[in-house]
Amino acid sequence: MSAPLLQVNDLKKHFPVRGGLFGRSSGAVHAVDGVSFEVGRGETLSLVGESGCGKSTVGRAILRLFDITAGQVVLDGRRIDDLSPGGLHAIRRRLQVVFQDPFSSLNPRMRVRDILAEPIRNFGLAKSAADLEARVAELMDTVRLPHDALNRRPHEFSGGQRQRIGIARALAAEPDLIVCDEAVSALDVSVKAQIVNLLQDLQQQFGLALLFISHDLAVVEHMTHRVAVMYLGKIVEMAPSHKIFASPAHPYTRALLSAVPVPKPGAVRNPIVLKGDVPSPINPPSGCRFNTRCPFVFDRCKSEEPTLRSAGGGQWVACHLETLPETSGPAV
Repeated sequence: MSAPLLQVNDLKKHFPVRGGLFGRSSGAVHAVDGVSFEVGRGETLSLVGESGCGKSTVGRAILRLFDITAGQVVLDGRRIDDLSPGGLHAIRRRLQVVFQDPFSSLNPRMRVRDILAEPIRNFGLAKSAADLEARVAELMDTVRLPHDALNRRPHEFSGGQRQRIGIARALAAEPDLIVCDEAVSALDVSVKAQIVNLLQDLQQQFGLALLFISHDLAVVEHMTHRVAVMYLGKIVEMAPSHKIFASPAHPYTRALLSAVPVPKPGAVRNPIVLKGDVPSPINPPSGCRFNTRCPFVFDRCKSEEPTLRSAGGGQWVACHLETLPETSGPAV
């Protein structure tokens, strides 16, 4: 097997909380607290979970939009988490992002032509003005937008068209990996399907790796190769897509999937209703972080933190249960 394109090893990101008259530290938000995974070339790995679980923070940490608290981010065998701003320039070409809101992520004062030309100039990817113009036109063809739109500004486009511009801007740098941070969640259903299909086509055409961050499990099931499920800053289950959706092993994954609407007429799904609220990331519970809401909790869950263990077939689960019963009570 070839070496993975991206490796994330025990990644942690804690945000200090300050309060009072003098802004003294009063703790830290454990947004990401020991996350590890790999992304292969041409692969899509989806990070899923409830809002606030830390999945977007993982994506932004990989992009070096802020410094991490601990851990390692390795791109193609080279650590990038400790690079200086000067050393990051070449790396940023290889890691690009498509944000959730296509309107706020595009400069409203710039024409599309300049939005797409900017990364090409920044990374020296055009040899001449004619080469630059040809590359910009090629990007418009790639994301299926007309050339006569190049002189328009973002507010003149629909949401789906703006997201295509965002994708074209990411492609302009000729990246190896694109972080899609809720890239389709703000779009209508029909437009969402078009953007998902476009991303899949681009992945095949350019051999892109995608880190797809989403809470939309129907989209994730359609387009991803592997899924990592996050809860309160940690990965609780990771597996190939078909295994996650056919036989989820972690109680939280089961509850998450039970809430997905069933598209078939007459089909019924019994949602698993979790009690209580997600604990505060400032003061996460000891032991398993899901123990305050888990229907199968027992004493070990409250005192010992589970680690990801293999369940076979590429499935990894962080749970103390050897088997997950369909009824009540843990198997110990």
